[in-house]
Amino acid sequence: MTGAGAGGSARARRSRRLFVAVSVALAAVALIVEPIARQALSAGRTIDLGPLQLKLAYNTGVAFSLGNQLPTWVVLSITAGITAGIGAYAWRSAPINSLAAVVGLAAIFAGAAANVIDRAVDGKVTDYFHTGWWPTFNLADTYLTCGVVLLIAALLLESTRESEKESSS
Repeated sequence: MTGAGAGGSARARRSRRLFVAVSVALAAVALIVEPIARQALSAGRTIDLGPLQLKLAYNTGVAFSLGNQLPTWVVLSITAGITAGIGAYAWRSAPINSLAAVVGLAAIFAGAAANVIDRAVDGKVTDYFHTGWWPTFNLADTYLTCGVVLLIAALLLESTRESEKESSS
């Protein structure tokens, strides 16, 4: 781990550049796919891909449609605030995090930011992946989930390595 004064080090700059690059790339892909899905799945069209279908749905709430009765400005304000907090934390912690943790945080931030941007445009998030047994979701939601899994795995691996170092000392 790097000390508190690492904000200007080459490693800190590389980690932060990686965070920004991955965040921007992932969010851009999600935001490009969303209008394509809207157009391809309009008029109730469903595309069957086996265990997954492409089916258009809209979510005015947050995860699992929680808060869908709240005014759009409330949901947008809360989700934008949480997203900004995630971004600030990821930026500040990037210099001391592993590569996997930085990428995980970037995926979380990108997914959250893409959903905030989608909601800001028309007051709802466009979802298009449908399983039949799970609520319909989108690419940004997939980034969030994969980012959380990657971040947890990175933190567990780091914790295991630190425990091994301490026990061998």
